[in-house]
Amino acid sequence: MDILNLYNELQTYLLIAALLFGFGIYGIIKNRSLIGILISAELVLCAASVNFMAFNRFLAPDPVVGQIFALFIMGLAAAEAAIILSIIIAVYRNYKSIDPEEPVELAG
Repeated sequence: MDILNLYNELQTYLLIAALLFGFGIYGIIKNRSLIGILISAELVLCAASVNFMAFNRFLAPDPVVGQIFALFIMGLAAAEAAIILSIIIAVYRNYKSIDPEEPVELAG
């Protein structure tokens, strides 16, 4: 199999998405800072986008469907990043740390 045919297979994109998803889940479980957990959650969303675009390219009759889902995921990721960063700032102001185990309960 030559290298050009490798780029034209669904399995290649699914493998890349699975690696991104695995790295994201591992980062969410093992990270010790809230920023690292945020970045890992973005990797999981990126893996979902790669899956949608790959299935869109190879299996969907309408090429717009996967692109709309990918744009929706990008918007969701931006909103998630904004909300989580504001929560991280609030936690840091109260506890002077971004360690996720530091704030046991948040009091309003």
